Amino acid sequence: MYHSKILVTLRQSILDPQGKAVEHGVHSLGYDSVRNVRIGKFVELNVDAASREEAEKITREVSEKLLANPVMEDFSITVEEKK
Repeated sequence: MYHSKILVTLRQSILDPQGKAVEHGVHSLGYDSVRNVRIGKFVELNVDAASREEAEKITREVSEKLLANPVMEDFSITVEEKK
């Protein structure tokens, strides 16, 4: 059994209105040094696979086909053996 973590973020070229709203809120709290706030998605899942390579392949395919919009988003994954 493997535990996968997926981070999905908007590409840098895509405007992030949620990030801008949070940045504005942070500035209204007095934290003027905070810049370039971006909002993303964090997904965790367990994969029952025979090897780490198979778990990574499944995680990547799920991310590409379901979790991330390839036109607007990038993703990164980490896969660890579940103890």
